[in-house]
Amino acid sequence: MVISLFELLSWFETKMFGRLVLLFTTLTLLLIAFAEVIGYFLGLDPSSMVILALGLSVLINAATYAWSDKLVLWSTHTKLISEQDNPQLYSIVRNVAARANIPMPRVGIVESQQPNAFATGKGPEKAIVVATSGILRVLTPSELEAVIGHEISHVTHRDVLVASVAAAIAGTISFLGQIIFFNSFFYGGGRGRNNNGNAGILLIVAALLIPIGAMLVQLGISRSRESYADEEGARLTGKPQELINALRKISSQASARQWNQKNAPAPSTASLWIVNPLKGSSWTELFSTHPSLEKRVKNITKVAQQMGIMVF
Repeated sequence: MVISLFELLSWFETKMFGRLVLLFTTLTLLLIAFAEVIGYFLGLDPSSMVILALGLSVLINAATYAWSDKLVLWSTHTKLISEQDNPQLYSIVRNVAARANIPMPRVGIVESQQPNAFATGKGPEKAIVVATSGILRVLTPSELEAVIGHEISHVTHRDVLVASVAAAIAGTISFLGQIIFFNSFFYGGGRGRNNNGNAGILLIVAALLIPIGAMLVQLGISRSRESYADEEGARLTGKPQELINALRKISSQASARQWNQKNAPAPSTASLWIVNPLKGSSWTELFSTHPSLEKRVKNITKVAQQMGIMVF
């Protein structure tokens, strides 16, 4: 039986791992295509451009990844706590971590009336689970456990590493775009074999559109990992209904207006949280880091059906 390319891609995208591979392949192809465009119009060696840009981007992102824990805790104003500070939260994190068969993560709290949570860390051995003071007031213990299950799933699947790799590739593409603009402004649009007005315009258009495409793919990877964490978190805790309830509560109350200048998280951390903490700020919602609530509920409902659990 002959399967069309469209049908094959559609089937491939329904599989979470396949979707991730597809997105990373798209990012890589955008990078290669961009290098070829630069080489063609500017008379430069595409391979050298890719190696140079990728090398610099990897170094920058490797340094960021190495310091990611400290950077995230600082930019979200997280305070690490001990078990005595909040025995209930500690107990929930310990139980879910044990179920996931990972060491006990460090635990932190962000003082905010907004209910929200996130996890960070380079792997299961160095994980940090963070909740806002607002989520501890709004959710029931079972709902909080479901949220922690979502966050622990991010840890076990090393999503910080996945995000870092995506950022490295997208950052390389952005770096190449900056090279083009630098060349255009200071050298009159290029000194290569196709140095003419039309070629220069096409090159600048490519420098605008391809990085935007890379950013959209990077955001697609972020949404993919959020969906996967929803599904795996529901399976881990066995509480799909509680996770749906928690997402509904958090989504209805998460707003950029709930933060003040002293405790607002950096926009760069928006993808880490279970729900975008800066909802309502148009410039942060221009490109979504999370699936819509409707899609998340639909995905969790499918998992619940597989588990033989009725949800609403």
